[in-house]
Amino acid sequence: MAITRSRRMTTATSKEELLIVKEQDVVPLRNRVKEYGVKIGMSILNQTKLITATSELVRNLLKYGGGGKVIIESVSNGRDQGVRVTFIDNGPGIKDISLAMKDGYSTGKSLGLGLPGTKRLVNEFDIQTELGNGTTVTIIKWKNG
Repeated sequence: MAITRSRRMTTATSKEELLIVKEQDVVPLRNRVKEYGVKIGMSILNQTKLITATSELVRNLLKYGGGGKVIIESVSNGRDQGVRVTFIDNGPGIKDISLAMKDGYSTGKSLGLGLPGTKRLVNEFDIQTELGNGTTVTIIKWKNG
């Protein structure tokens, strides 16, 4: 099951992978994502949206997926430049994506703003999940988006 929000043809120009296994891995990830945004000239507002989305998704990766891998890429589509961040875990998967994407829904003791809030912060949002086989979430924030 998947939910996708707009998809453009993109080309990656640089890429790195980070292993996220503990809370101490979050700050270096946030810093690297910021560096990618700065490198393409992304505004402070768009950097903040990207870093906030990254923070929400990496928290989910640790809390629900037991950790995993994050791929950060500089991407382009014609003249448009952006940052794509992909979060991959081998956790239990999401039982009901439609429900998980509703404001206020939470399986934990949170406000339930993570996934739908993240989707609103970015230009492109894709989530793939399979029960028992984990979840992959990919976001793109365009420089001028």
